[in-house]
Amino acid sequence: MAVSSSLPVIRERRTGPEQADLDKCVHCGLCLNACPTYRELGLEMDSPRGRIYQMNQVANGDAITPEYIRHLDLCLACRGCESACPSGVPYGRLIEAARAELKAREKPGWRARQTQRIIFDQLLPSRTGLQLAGAALYAYQASGLQRLLRASGLLTVFGKLGDLEALAPNAEVPFFYSRIGKTFLAMGERRYRVAFLAGCIANIAFARLNDATVHVLRRNGCEVVIPGAQTCCGALHLHTGLREKAKGLARRNVEACAGEFDAVITNAAGCGSTLKEYDELLEGDREYSEQALRFKAKVKDVTEFLAGIELNRSMGPVEVVATYQDSCHLAHGQKIRTAPRKLLKAIPGLIFREMPLADVCCGSAGIYNILQNEMAMQILQHKMANINGTKAALIVTANPGCILQLAAGARLFGTGQRVAHVVQVLDEAYRNYETNFGRA
Repeated sequence: MAVSSSLPVIRERRTGPEQADLDKCVHCGLCLNACPTYRELGLEMDSPRGRIYQMNQVANGDAITPEYIRHLDLCLACRGCESACPSGVPYGRLIEAARAELKAREKPGWRARQTQRIIFDQLLPSRTGLQLAGAALYAYQASGLQRLLRASGLLTVFGKLGDLEALAPNAEVPFFYSRIGKTFLAMGERRYRVAFLAGCIANIAFARLNDATVHVLRRNGCEVVIPGAQTCCGALHLHTGLREKAKGLARRNVEACAGEFDAVITNAAGCGSTLKEYDELLEGDREYSEQALRFKAKVKDVTEFLAGIELNRSMGPVEVVATYQDSCHLAHGQKIRTAPRKLLKAIPGLIFREMPLADVCCGSAGIYNILQNEMAMQILQHKMANINGTKAALIVTANPGCILQLAAGARLFGTGQRVAHVVQVLDEAYRNYETNFGRA
């Protein structure tokens, strides 16, 4: 049965973290130093162990207090604690369930309800809405107004809104939406047939990244299908506690990728982590649970996929010193660390330098840098100090949100370093080769 393109408003289930998941925590404290907020604040209640303690208290009947909500809101859900935990505590699942419980119990005011409806119900799943927003952003930037406001210092007058402007992405015209629904043939012999999930905001703010992804896949023998029925992955909905809405989006993407594909590719680590957990999200769904398992088995981050095949080595040199920032949901959520580094080290001319604490969050974390901007900037400043120490001119990462955050960091706390996705650097290498030798 096809899923309607309009998402019904479904009341969230009144549920919280599973007690079995909470009980896995043995309170050893090995997670503390892996937690960005604990590193910044040194407060037990702003650590994974402290938050799990509070979740247990609520599960045992304690009231939900403003302090509890504040401690949960400060969590980046970066899942660094999962990598550090010897007991296998599924912290990502715990924080999502706790936030879903808060969302089910809260009674937001009219303004909060309207903001949520506009962003999560109308904007993120809507191609038309995102293109209108992208057009407005493009006009703001192309007119020179952004450059003027940033140079004048007038943005400080707008307070928090002015601070958030530093994180604004560039609208990249033409938007990638013009590619959705199309198929791009492999360059040379076809070895694979893959589906590419292009994201939502990425189609207007990272259109060139999506183009680079398609080009690199084609150069590696992939026929690239961009399913026309795809939609937002639902990651931001889940992180905000809107679990039922995320389920609706998941069903649409599972259906969109139901064809014969060797892999379903994403270039966004945050999206990929959610896509690979659709089986958990749709567990118990009679119609979609088995489809979600088959879907999950095919989902690959683009770096994971490329590092796992015989890579096309026909690349031109990219003469640059580069460092790599682990995207949290790639390193901690998907456990992928070596693949991006392997690809970067395969690029001729590129000098790779490892940064200290590369897998500690940069502060992006979905929309965390918007909702918790002060903490996000504090985390970012320390991240940039580690990056600056490498003397790298290029900062490479594997997630669009991290690119935005690190670009702001390079401008505010860095030395004006260039920031790029792994696949964009590969694309540059392939295009350099094509310029000199053609597409052999």
